[in-house]
Amino acid sequence: MMLKIRPIYFLVFIIFLFSCKSETEKIAERTAARNAIIDSIISSFEKDLLMQQIDSVFAKYDFNGSVLVAKNDEFLYEKANGFEDFRAKTQLTSNSVFAIASISKQFTGVLVLLQEEQGKLSITDKVSKYLVEFQSKEFENITIKQLLNHTSGISDFGKGLLSKPGEKFHYSNKGFRFLGAIIEKVSGKSYDENLKDLFEKVGMKNTFTPNSFHGTNFASAFIGNPKKYFEVENMPKRLAESSISIAAGGILSTAQDMNIWNQSLYNGKILKQPSLLAFKSKSADRNHPILGKMGYGFGIMMNLEKPNSYFHSGYVKGSPSLNIYYPETKTSVIILSNIADETLGKAGFFNPHKSIKRITDNLQKVVVKKRAEVEKAIFEKNDASYNKEN
Repeated sequence: MMLKIRPIYFLVFIIFLFSCKSETEKIAERTAARNAIIDSIISSFEKDLLMQQIDSVFAKYDFNGSVLVAKNDEFLYEKANGFEDFRAKTQLTSNSVFAIASISKQFTGVLVLLQEEQGKLSITDKVSKYLVEFQSKEFENITIKQLLNHTSGISDFGKGLLSKPGEKFHYSNKGFRFLGAIIEKVSGKSYDENLKDLFEKVGMKNTFTPNSFHGTNFASAFIGNPKKYFEVENMPKRLAESSISIAAGGILSTAQDMNIWNQSLYNGKILKQPSLLAFKSKSADRNHPILGKMGYGFGIMMNLEKPNSYFHSGYVKGSPSLNIYYPETKTSVIILSNIADETLGKAGFFNPHKSIKRITDNLQKVVVKKRAEVEKAIFEKNDASYNKEN
């Protein structure tokens, strides 16, 4: 038996639906307007604070390098100061290409996980399944995961193990060189080709390997200070040598391209969610010689306390770098340089990087509080205005 609906009731029902839709749209518009105002206020606050504090870091250390702080595609702070080439006095610009050193390790971590997504390997596999170098009794139980989080026990400077696989954290560039070899083995393509595909997928037009870089704007590496320096020889080709290796520390990039990388990676545009979660989850503990205690994932480090952040430092001779991403505000902080006074030690020539990280860590805490205050003020004002109108 069909239910008969009188025309007048049907008309009332349709009018009711349209009136509800209109009210819903009004609420959505008010919410969007509020959020836009809040975002504008917070961004203005961040820009002013960053300009004051990071400019002071540039001045204090006569910092020669490039710094970018970006929230999504909005640049909150950008500055390039000093020289690409100290001899020719070529100025650094936003297009300057730097050696990013061990920041490269996160690209290797992502490439391994992409191979896993295609079913070509599992990170729990023993490395001996893919590389003959691991088929001796001492190395046969080392897994891909242990290479990724530096718990394999492999020594960079000796032939044996520093500890049993999975037992302790021992930072190993050699381990990431082996990961590069595994990627080549299972993909059937060179590491360079794998990176080229990844750069194109992400839209990183100014990021290269030492073998693919034939462009301009290279911030060549120097040792010393702006008054007394010497150039590191054979850059960037030396980054492809086995003593460094592209997979462990050989990528070249710009600050703007690194922001594109951060935003794409952590917003799920490269890896599937299970892979991304594995990549950024703490699976080891590290006591960093400069930045202190932290967690370690697959080529990425993370704060153990607030604010939540993922980061990695890098150093090849003459090129100290630091890349940070704050997931709660989707903010990137990229600090690249092409000169290092090694007489100061890493704790000395990384001072600008540490100072800027301290500034942006503190800013994240302040922003959360500031946003809550602004939201409360605007909501109260708008709600009062809306109630008055209605």
